[in-house]
Amino acid sequence: MDPELMLSLGNAGAAAVLGIAAFGSALGTGAAALSAVGVWKRCYALDKPVPFILVTFIGAPLSQTIYGMILMNALVTTATERMTAGAFVGYPAMMTAGLLGGLAMAASAYAQGRVGAAAADALGDTGKGLGNYLMAIGIVETVALFVLVFIQAAL
Repeated sequence: MDPELMLSLGNAGAAAVLGIAAFGSALGTGAAALSAVGVWKRCYALDKPVPFILVTFIGAPLSQTIYGMILMNALVTTATERMTAGAFVGYPAMMTAGLLGGLAMAASAYAQGRVGAAAADALGDTGKGLGNYLMAIGIVETVALFVLVFIQAAL
């Protein structure tokens, strides 16, 4: 097998995990931001206090991009160590891990943004339940954390 091709496959998986996770973060933050802007508009229109805490819901899906970066660094390190050791195996699996890991993180980020959108709407209407909404967002985030930890353990 061509060593450069194998290293390229491993690095492609590393790039994929970051890019796909960031794509999910963009979708998730966008979904939450749309809802928050609607809540703020209602508050301004009704002369109600504007809840700045909604920014928390908007920013929550960004963490999946960070997890993607951490996993990307782990894949690059593993690929480089294998190349240095002359071990030209496992690179297709690293590419697959990057693709699937990125997709799982993206799905988590998008779902988290949708939960954040619902949370923003609910908090804007009632002014109550912040702790419950943050717990729901945290549970959705756990999926991305599991993916990060379990794929790193498999490298």
